[in-house]
Amino acid sequence: MLRFLFVGDSMTIGSAGEYTWRYRMWQHLCASHGGPFRIVGPREALYDKAAEAPLSYDYADPDFPRRHLAGWGEGWLHLAPQIREAVSATKADVILASLGLIDLGFYTDPEQTAANARHFITEARAANPEVAIVILPVIPNIRAEQDEPFATAVARFNELLAKTIADLDTDTSPLLLATIPPTYDIHYDTYDGTHPAPSGEHKLAAAFADAMHQAWEMGAPYPEAPAYR
Repeated sequence: MLRFLFVGDSMTIGSAGEYTWRYRMWQHLCASHGGPFRIVGPREALYDKAAEAPLSYDYADPDFPRRHLAGWGEGWLHLAPQIREAVSATKADVILASLGLIDLGFYTDPEQTAANARHFITEARAANPEVAIVILPVIPNIRAEQDEPFATAVARFNELLAKTIADLDTDTSPLLLATIPPTYDIHYDTYDGTHPAPSGEHKLAAAFADAMHQAWEMGAPYPEAPAYR
């Protein structure tokens, strides 16, 4: 049985009232994986913006396995030191990670952010030498659209991330760089220029699903998302 661990920042944990791309990915796995799997992780909360804290909520679909390793305001800097324990405790086989925006926005430059991503991979492999990891680059966001130096930092980090994945990829512990869907539009696919709206949730899930299908023949291509206009 494959165990999937979702890792990320506010776009992954989601806030109260959101489905999240994790939910869309789980639905896709249920429909296409073709074998038993589990969603694992040390956390299960959504983020409550009013309380400014992660809190437990009932999801719209009670069958959704809510576990993850994601946090509002957390990045590679915060989760790299935690991933070894999380993988060890959950026996995760596949990590789907979406991180970097928080790091670049508040904590580290592109080079240090890439170093922290490398540390994350090393720590995950220390717990499971055969772990497979799919990583999403920093996706389009409102700050990059409005702040040219930040846009430059994002582009630089995404280049370094691609090189890191190419350098560290092995047959035993494969790494994939997911592709941001070319149709991803922050004015339609997010509700605030950063956090995914329902259409954006589908597109982020599709990025992971299509990467695994194309590279590893895992599952199936992500179906066309429903229109939300």
